Amino acid sequence: MEAHSTGGRPLRVALVAPPYFDVPPAGYGGVEAVVADLADALVERGHHVTLLGAGRSGTRAEFVRLWDRPVADRIGEAFPELAHAAIARAAIHRLDRSHRFDVVHDHTLAGPLNAASYSAAGLPTVVTVHCSVNDDLRRMYGSLGSDVGLIAISERQRALAPELNWVSTVYNGLRVGGWPYRSRKGDFALFLGRFHPQKAPHLAIEAAHAAQIPLVLAGKCSEPVERTYYAREVAPRLGPDDRVYGVADAAAKRILLSQARCLLFPIVWEEPFGMVMIEAMACGTPVVALRGGAVPEVVVPGVTGLICEDPAQLPAALTQVGELDPAACRTHVATAFSVDRLAAGYVAAYRRAIAGRTSEPSLVLPVSRPRAPYRRLPSGSSTRR
Repeated sequence: MEAHSTGGRPLRVALVAPPYFDVPPAGYGGVEAVVADLADALVERGHHVTLLGAGRSGTRAEFVRLWDRPVADRIGEAFPELAHAAIARAAIHRLDRSHRFDVVHDHTLAGPLNAASYSAAGLPTVVTVHCSVNDDLRRMYGSLGSDVGLIAISERQRALAPELNWVSTVYNGLRVGGWPYRSRKGDFALFLGRFHPQKAPHLAIEAAHAAQIPLVLAGKCSEPVERTYYAREVAPRLGPDDRVYGVADAAAKRILLSQARCLLFPIVWEEPFGMVMIEAMACGTPVVALRGGAVPEVVVPGVTGLICEDPAQLPAALTQVGELDPAACRTHVATAFSVDRLAAGYVAAYRRAIAGRTSEPSLVLPVSRPRAPYRRLPSGSSTRR
């Protein structure tokens, strides 16, 4: 069939969210937070967006409920992914008769398997890859070829699998106005994320103890790997100045991020983006991180945080980070990771996919690096040499 034509007019987008959390999420759910901001930003710019997901309607997009309630308790199971893909495919084909979509934008794991079906109906498919591309995903995405246009969320993520059909790199973004700014910080460092070996909260505990700084740990600990890791590596290390908060909902997360002296981000894997880093900086809170994945693309060393090469450097960074300017952190997010940039990047990617120009050089939205009047810290043991 002939592909839908758009010219320069507003686009009609089918946006597929995972089935695990509301959009936007009440607590944990980085993908869902990005999808919610993107949906609203596209609608505000005159595009027609149909959001397919689970639970309640929380955006300005037309909402199609595929599951009565989110199935967060089934993360990691194969069946919800496959069922969601099948249900979404049927819904999109049904809705396309009246909506005449221009593009399907999928944010799920199994959803890309529908691309050939959409293509037969004249619909291009773009997929945001929210996770690290392991060997299994490389095989799957590679087998789909040009049926799916992949969108990376960092240049590092894309560089690790250069043979795939990447059509664009679009950094995640957020509405800065939705995050509270606070220039005066508390005395505690914050770990906010999953209790998972890749996120390495045990390194956060060790660094905070060595720096003699109180630590608050907030995050999800529900999957078997998380519970096992917590019992073996986190619980035995906890001291009297450590506070385990549990899962922080949307309101509590903002309070914690705005009050912390820094976000401690000691990852030991190829983090494809790290949404919590820009959430912290939007609150005026700098980041202390280990170099890995997209960290160097998100944090400006000596301005919005300190990047360490080794866990042994984290304690010194925790003491130095208080010298950074909170206003510079928020400005960086407003400049480099705004919803305006998010929406513009995706609209450009949609139009490329619709036009079938996937062989042309990809659109890359670079991180804007703040310059004067912000003062960089001199090079030290906790920053890159």
